[in-house]
Amino acid sequence: MTEHLWEVPSSWEWTVIKVLGDIVSGATPSTKVRDYWDGDIIWFAPSDLTGYRQKFIARGAKTLTEEGLANSSARIMPAGSVMFSSRAPVGYVAINSVPAATNQGFKSVVPYTGIFNEYLYHYLKASKQMAEQRATGTTFKELSGAAFGVLPAPLPPTNEQRRIVEKIEAMFDEIDKGVESLQAARTTLSLYRQSLLKSAFEGRLTADWRAQNADKLEAPKTLLARIQHERDTRYKAALDAWQDALAQWRAYGEKGKKPAKPKRPRDIAAKATDIGIHGWTMMPLGLLIDEPAYGTSKKSDYDGGNKGVLRIPNIAAGVIDATDLKSSNFDEAELEQYQLIEGDVLTIRSNGSLSLVGKPALVRPVDTQFVYAGYLIRLRPIPGSLVPKNLVYLMMEPTVRGQIENKAKSTSGVNNINAKELQELQVPICSADEQSEIVRILDARLEAADALEAEIDAALTRADALRQSILKKAFSGHLVPQDPNDEPASALLERIKAEKAERDQAAKRDRKSAPPRTPKARRPTLTDLIEVLEEQKSWISAAKAAQELGIGDGSTSDDVEAFYLQLKDFVEDGAIDVERRGNEDWLRLAKTEVS
Repeated sequence: MTEHLWEVPSSWEWTVIKVLGDIVSGATPSTKVRDYWDGDIIWFAPSDLTGYRQKFIARGAKTLTEEGLANSSARIMPAGSVMFSSRAPVGYVAINSVPAATNQGFKSVVPYTGIFNEYLYHYLKASKQMAEQRATGTTFKELSGAAFGVLPAPLPPTNEQRRIVEKIEAMFDEIDKGVESLQAARTTLSLYRQSLLKSAFEGRLTADWRAQNADKLEAPKTLLARIQHERDTRYKAALDAWQDALAQWRAYGEKGKKPAKPKRPRDIAAKATDIGIHGWTMMPLGLLIDEPAYGTSKKSDYDGGNKGVLRIPNIAAGVIDATDLKSSNFDEAELEQYQLIEGDVLTIRSNGSLSLVGKPALVRPVDTQFVYAGYLIRLRPIPGSLVPKNLVYLMMEPTVRGQIENKAKSTSGVNNINAKELQELQVPICSADEQSEIVRILDARLEAADALEAEIDAALTRADALRQSILKKAFSGHLVPQDPNDEPASALLERIKAEKAERDQAAKRDRKSAPPRTPKARRPTLTDLIEVLEEQKSWISAAKAAQELGIGDGSTSDDVEAFYLQLKDFVEDGAIDVERRGNEDWLRLAKTEVS
């Protein structure tokens, strides 16, 4: 009995897809035979519909020759057929605008008279979730031809099918216009953010601040000298602290782990550069931060230990997002090595996506409970030289971002930036006070942009929900009014049934009147070879064995190649012994087989 998934008008009928048209499966000819490909026959794979949003499609990435079609079970469908991807993934839908074949990843419908293909197109698109639920498989889900054929479908009268499609598309067109405007607004917001960051680090956002604080501004040489002094002072303080800790360790009998001597900062050449903004200069990032530190290589997992480990997915838009967190166990030395403090900046050092490499996130007090993984690098700004949030914005700024991508770009598929390359980034810098003003202005303006983007995203979500509501009404009979003058769907189904019975009878008569076909010779298998060797009970030449199987001078090269490829597999599995005698191989069943 046909499933009735919801109530429909009395002039409608519930049926199944296979009643509405011929179900056609596809196939793929051998990709090893070049003569099968690059012909005039249009051929589609589900990959041709990836990202494809149009209703009709005229060409895929590949085509077949007549020979390729003949050597596969693919079948040419007439233009106007409805193609439905049945695996990898389930649910892509399009209508072929020219005669075409498909691969086995499609179950397509050639609609019968009275079934409007565009109605079927919209219904199948709306039925993606139902199809996925009825698909089977472990590695990937696949909807079988039988399961596709019995998908329930509500059937309106033919004229109403057309009115429904017209209404759906008119309403979708209006939604599309709104979505297009929303997406354009999102693009404008993205450009605004980039422009804002560029203006910030060209000094334009803080021009008024500099006018009001002219007495606090430093010349490039003075600024550089102060920053270098702060770096040296920081290292000397760390060295003094280590010497105190070392003395204390010795005083207590050298118990516990010996304090580690701080690593001397790498020498970084720098020249004070006047970039045309009073109080600013350009310098390597390495002068403004401690030595960059790589994260732990220890494996982490969900509930893998008592310490959360920040990974690439936790680096969000300038902040740490700990919602998808893995963990592991660490000893005291490891916890000290990978410790985070407020104001650290974590950045992604390696990724297949170039846009993610160098993506920064600020460590807040709540984030200091975590350690960080090996695909991240910790940058620690030197107080007085670099404001932490300013570093985050610097690494998002288009010019600095371009430097990162140029250094990280790779042809191997994995883009990477190391600690030394990060230290070499040339960044515009000003006093810490002006940096704080930059951060204040950017925070306020970007927060407003984020709020606007959230409104746009909410509107886009509402647009998707509206589409679903329209489709729900369409396929339950509530989108357009019913016309009592329309032929009811029950009469349409009866006519389809009668026409199909007539076609089946005609096809049966044609088969009876057709001349008998010469049966195609069966290709010998290795099962046949085992039987030959069992009868022989001793050694037999490979040529003689092939002859016993009917493989000789008149056989095709495919038969000969298949025989020897399968023989090779049996020999490697130990089922058949082979011995070289002169210029030919001799065969016999292995002893395990004989016994």
